[in-house]
Amino acid sequence: MIQVGIIGGAGYTAGELIRLLINHPEAAIDFVYSTSNAGNNISSVHQDLFGDLDLKFTNTINPHVDVLFLCLGHGNSVKFLSANAFSENTKIIDLGNDFRLEKDKVFHDKTFVYGLPELQRDAIKKANYIANPGCFATAIQLALLPLAEKGLLNNDVHINAVTGATGAGTSLSETSHFPWRDNNFSYYKPFTHQHLGEINQSVNQLQSSFDSEILFMPNRGNFSRGIFATVYTNFEGSLEEAKDVFKTFYNDAKFTFVSDEVLHLKQVVNTNKCLIHLHKHNNKLLVTSIIDNLLKGASGQAIQNMNLMFGLDETTGLQLKATYF
Repeated sequence: MIQVGIIGGAGYTAGELIRLLINHPEAAIDFVYSTSNAGNNISSVHQDLFGDLDLKFTNTINPHVDVLFLCLGHGNSVKFLSANAFSENTKIIDLGNDFRLEKDKVFHDKTFVYGLPELQRDAIKKANYIANPGCFATAIQLALLPLAEKGLLNNDVHINAVTGATGAGTSLSETSHFPWRDNNFSYYKPFTHQHLGEINQSVNQLQSSFDSEILFMPNRGNFSRGIFATVYTNFEGSLEEAKDVFKTFYNDAKFTFVSDEVLHLKQVVNTNKCLIHLHKHNNKLLVTSIIDNLLKGASGQAIQNMNLMFGLDETTGLQLKATYF
């Protein structure tokens, strides 16, 4: 069994990791670290796990676990790894943004591989350290990379994407309170969202000639989980040619699928899937991409990466049904 440690155990992504791992046939949780909850039952914080495990949070680590998941706030993974040493045999998967960009990927003697399986599967299989992609970045890249691989992104790209309340994490803020969020809608960080760095990086990895703008408008939705992204740009080919580009690119993908039907968010909530739909209007190609922000956008993709790193079928422990009704 793969022995697992989780750092930052009280947040949403850690809760989803625990839920997946207790049902994973090849993994076992060794410890869940949380300084603010040390000694408390995990199920007292993640109450959906009541009756599923008898484990407490701890403020000590086992430096010899097989794999370590970092579920810390952005910028805190560097601090934690600087203060805590682990075995050279311990693989690390960081769910924050500390190591996603090329300029940040080397930390001490560790080189982090960007962990988008649809782009980097072979590199992930050989990696010891993974920078798990951001949630918006996952949905948007999966909408763009098939076009980039064919050199077809030659104009500005316009993106409007909506995320659920869990995308903001568990910490309270003015815009996460129920009276504000309920029956409400707003944008934030227009054109400057932090995930743009990794999106541009991956697009340029496949299409080095890309020099147009990616114009991203992130929005807050009044639902709990999921991302619904619509992306459009110029495309001179037919709709059928576009479908062929996407279906060929994702032919071997285990969790990303191209649908001929118009999409809605409930098709992916509680799964590790990304669903893609294409629509052509005059010279514009509209790509819709939908994911669960906590699964394919975070913890599910992290498990998918763990599976690849340890030579397992990448679907292991991730065959989940959508919360459709």
